This record gives sequence, structure tokens and C-alpha cells, in this order.
Amino acid sequence: MSDKSFNAFKMAQEQFDSVAEKLDLDESTKALLRNPLREYHFQIPVRMDDGSVEVFQGFRVQHNDARGPGKGGIRFHPQETIDTVKALATWMTWKCSVVDIPLGGAKGGVICDPHQLSDREQEGICRGWVRQLSVNVGPLQDVPAPDVMTNGQHMLWMMDEYEKIHNGHFPGFITGKPVGAGGSLGRTEATGYGVIYTVREALKELGIDIKKTTAAFQGFGNVAQYAIKLYQEYGGKAVTVSCWDQKDKKAYTFLKKDGVNLDELLSITDRFGGIDKDKAKGIGYEVLDADDWIKQDVDILVPAALENQITEVTAKKISRSVKLIAEGANGPTTPEADKIIQEKGIFMIPDFLANAGGVTCSYFEQVQCNMNYFWSKDETLSKLDQKMTDAYIKVSALSRSRKVYMRDAAYMIAIQRVADICKARGWV
Repeated sequence: MSDKSFNAFKMAQEQFDSVAEKLDLDESTKALLRNPLREYHFQIPVRMDDGSVEVFQGFRVQHNDARGPGKGGIRFHPQETIDTVKALATWMTWKCSVVDIPLGGAKGGVICDPHQLSDREQEGICRGWVRQLSVNVGPLQDVPAPDVMTNGQHMLWMMDEYEKIHNGHFPGFITGKPVGAGGSLGRTEATGYGVIYTVREALKELGIDIKKTTAAFQGFGNVAQYAIKLYQEYGGKAVTVSCWDQKDKKAYTFLKKDGVNLDELLSITDRFGGIDKDKAKGIGYEVLDADDWIKQDVDILVPAALENQITEVTAKKISRSVKLIAEGANGPTTPEADKIIQEKGIFMIPDFLANAGGVTCSYFEQVQCNMNYFWSKDETLSKLDQKMTDAYIKVSALSRSRKVYMRDAAYMIAIQRVADICKARGWV
């Protein structure tokens, strides 16, 4: 589904350079912010179930912590690269800044395929990852979280290892934990709901009734599932999901023109968000090529899978009916595709604004852990809605007043905030 020659970090730097020029940043500030402050590469030896030892490559990148401790997920993926991790850490800095939470940007990863690993082997990777970084991460330095193919159980193993090493209780070390182990109610829904909170606000501005809209979703992991749930609760009609079929080892688009049934799809979905193609056909879904989600005659497109999904080639296939794109994934749109989207006059809610609900709720989890007092789900989601709506309104207002693309407006707010604190600290 993605071009192997694509370099996410180069794209992140190109996006930064373009906005740095608009902000007229000085050379030292540009040099500081276009590269990570720190990056760690390490090996994680794990004894496998068959008695052999396999060595996995791990990463952690801390892009910038001027506004607060680093924050960012840990991915388990067989195609993970350091450039992807660096890009994601950079985007996390801007994401925390644009929603104005006191955290910086970080990201981690391990090159592995959880589909092929037992729970015990995955636990070994989690504990090994923490052992390699135990003095470089922590509640006051860098706070990890789940990401692609990691979950609350992985976070709990990591927290347990960190607490063993440091001989105490540190629930604020990591977020995305299970409820009952320091996790926050509402965290599971947060990223997907956050996407739809921004969609709701954008449609209001565009004068479009959400109840009369249709949407095509790419992906069917946590983000897409909860985005579809809230979108349908608001009265919208989701007609596609596009995701992996584990048996065929490839991705497909699953289309149902009268609207997907979320519960029905979840009943034939594996724990990694993959849908069984044959079962989907059996309950009335058309099975199309992976990229066909983007061709649908809908009002809204929500890429909520991996980076580099809307390219110069696929952007040209976007239907004239599409009025809004909300980026649920990180970095799903290349700069070349962005130009095409602008030319088509499609309203764009950029990734680090649209999908900032996850990190915002992670911040809420940290706050609750530090207070040792936990909120109800309604209270958490209400605070999330307020934070996301406020951030959206500020970005949209700047976009209109400066007559700039929404992505540029979001970047301008985020980068200026980080640049200002770096300057105030005397770093540049």
C-alpha cells in the first residue's frame, strides 16, 4: 500500500522548511527544529519459544522537549525504519504544540511482526526495549504510548519493567495503559473521536449538514473504528473501510454503499484490524483493490492507516464529490499530493491537528496518574472535545486571516510556539 522508496523524514523536513520560510525563522532555529535532539538505536535479544535467541532492532527518537517531556508511541512493525520514527517524532512535536499541551515530540519502534510472535515473545521485546532506555525515558523525560500493533498490555509490561528497574511506582512513565492499571477512561476512543470532532467543526464552517454526508475510511484499526462509530452517531454514513487481509497478505477496500455496519465488521476482524475477505463478501460487502477507497463518490475521505497513502498518483483519483479530507493517520499525504488537493479545492484537516486526540488524552492520563485521581469517561471526552475544538478554531481562524492552506496554518501555530520557547530558554 506504500512506496518503499518514500522517506517520511524527508517529507517532514520539507513540510517544516516550507513553513519556516513563511515564519521567517533564523538559521539556528531552523537547524535546531528540523532535526531530532536525540536518537537511540539498540539491539534487543529475546529468547524465543523454541529456545533460540533472536535479536530485534529498536529505536527511540526525541525530537524536541523544550515545551515539556517527550511524548510518543512505540510501533511494532516489520518494515519499521529509523527515518519513519524520526518523522513521527517530529510530527509529535508539532501535534503537542498545536493542541497546546506541555509536552514535546518523541517516537519509538521495533522491527518485528507481532503476528508471528507469541505473547511471551512480545513481552520479552517490551521488557528489553525498556531495559535499553531506562535512564533515557521516564515521567519527567519522555513518556511512551501505544502505536501501530502495540496495545495496553504491551504498555503494562513496559511499565512493570521500568518500575522494577527504578524500584517504585511510576504510572506516569507510560500512557495507554489498561484502565485499573493507571489508564484513562476514554483513551481507547480518543484518537478516532478527535478526528470526528474536527470534522464536525469543519462541516459547520462549510455549511454542510453532517447527517447528509457520506465518508470513505481507510484503515480499520483503533482510529478508524472509533471515528466511524462517532461519525455514524452524528448521522453520517460510512461506506468503506480499507485494510489488511491476513490470509492473502494484502490489503483490500470493503465497500457497502448503504453504509457499513460497524458491529458486523468487528465480528469478522482480527486483533490487528484485519478483515476476513471471504466473510466480508458473505455479508454483502464488495471487495475492491486497496486504493479504491480513495475513488469513491463521497463527501469526506478519512485516511486512518499508515503514512504515504495519498500520493501524486492516488490524489488524481479523488472524486469531484469530495469536499473534506481529515487525516486520521500520521503523514498520509505527500507534499505532491497536497498540491493536487489544494488545486481541487478540497478542505484539509491536517494529521497533527485531526489525530491529536490520542496524545491529548495521553496527556490527560499523565495528569490523572500524577494526581492519583481519575475522571469519568464523560468528563475525559468532554475535556477532549473542548481541547480539540479550541485547537481547530485557532488553526481555522489563522488559515482564513492569512489566506493559507489549513496544513500551513497548523504548522505555523505549532512551530512558532516551539521556536518561541526554544528562544526563551536560550537554546538559539
